[in-house]
Amino acid sequence: MTKTETPADRGAANAQTSCAVVALIGAPNAGKSTLINQMTGVKISIVTHKVQTTRTRIRGIAMEGESQLILVDTPGIFAPKRRLDRAMVNAAWAGAHDADMTLLLIDAAKGIDAEVRAILERMRDLAGKKLLILNKVDLVKKDALLSLIEDVSRYSDFEEIFMISALTGDGVAELKQHLAKAAPQGPWLYPEDQISDAPMRHLAAEITREKLTLRLHQELPYASTVETTVWKKLRRGGIRIEQTVYVMRDTQKKIVLGKQGQTIKNISMEARKELSDILGVRVDLFLFVKVRSKWGDDPERYQEMGLDFPEN
Repeated sequence: MTKTETPADRGAANAQTSCAVVALIGAPNAGKSTLINQMTGVKISIVTHKVQTTRTRIRGIAMEGESQLILVDTPGIFAPKRRLDRAMVNAAWAGAHDADMTLLLIDAAKGIDAEVRAILERMRDLAGKKLLILNKVDLVKKDALLSLIEDVSRYSDFEEIFMISALTGDGVAELKQHLAKAAPQGPWLYPEDQISDAPMRHLAAEITREKLTLRLHQELPYASTVETTVWKKLRRGGIRIEQTVYVMRDTQKKIVLGKQGQTIKNISMEARKELSDILGVRVDLFLFVKVRSKWGDDPERYQEMGLDFPEN
């Protein structure tokens, strides 16, 4: 019986193929998730106006000619206060240390604040190629950009500097082409039609968490997480998904449910629509809200989120 050749097999057989792991690091809300979504052409990471939305290392896979770019979206780096904070920051730096290239994203409109300065100091210890990406440059005057570049260059040597707008896509194609040319020669690690290494169960939970965050930006603190507990293909061709929203207090549960359950219904409708569009089939989504006061100290919750559990 002849084995069917896969795109990965063809990539391995082609001596001209190249592959690079590219980590994106930066302060919260620098635009890392938006940039990865722009480079892959699909929604890999959720995006909200709330800082520290990304909690785990999510890999998006982008193709550029014969080069495969494995883009690692890391949590924003900030001064950790809780166990979850420490796990997120550890995941970000681990992603950078494992990468062939590290891109530091700086919000050009904010410039160098205490968080960015701390990242620049620690980047000196990173091996591999380092690139500086100034994001949201459409909001900043040219003179201010030049001054920012000069200030950043005092901290670390960057091989290249790119000025982009991840939201509009300006400058992203040029960045992607440069990364492809700089990628080391070698076989692809994934089939060329794969867009992420994250299971759909995880992506589905992230989409629901995005809707939760967007709708309850002010009312709900960071003390919530979403897990996909059931994923069942139906005979009619649809998918039944059950998810649990964990919060820490009864008052938070009431906020998520809303008056007569209307808030959770709206969140479910929004998430169900997006999941149906992504999967191309009918999705029946059922959300349950549970109080688990110490989920932030539960190793199983960290494993579900793809994070290492900090012992202290």
